[in-house]
Amino acid sequence: MQSKEKDNIIFIRLFPDEDLHEKLREVCKLHHVKTAVVLSGLGQLKKFKLGYLKEKDNHTPEKFDKPHELLALTGNICLQKEGYELHLHAALSDEKKNAIGGHLIEGKVEVTNEIVLLKTNIAVKRRLDEKTDLKGMFLE
Repeated sequence: MQSKEKDNIIFIRLFPDEDLHEKLREVCKLHHVKTAVVLSGLGQLKKFKLGYLKEKDNHTPEKFDKPHELLALTGNICLQKEGYELHLHAALSDEKKNAIGGHLIEGKVEVTNEIVLLKTNIAVKRRLDEKTDLKGMFLE
């Protein structure tokens, strides 16, 4: 992993077999991130899992082992008492250019990932919203 920050923009390069979520947490800790917005993300992922909230308690996770092109990564990262909470969504395509997408639950880098974060000082808290069964974003 490599990262560099200037003017609250953090550029990140991930390498083969690195865990995307784990490395994003490391970068956030290294750069003292309170809250960040994922501006862009591209590259290739393997062994990733996508989710889709169909209904309460049914997130329909699906695992993909074969490499897919990471077309877009979006989301936000918030520092909580227990560590960094990542809320990421991704669009990916297979070798035939068939696109899939959803909540990115996990993923390993196949070739490379290039990710850009915007670092902010906005206080964001996540807590369980009983109506949706999701950790909702609350601005306090």
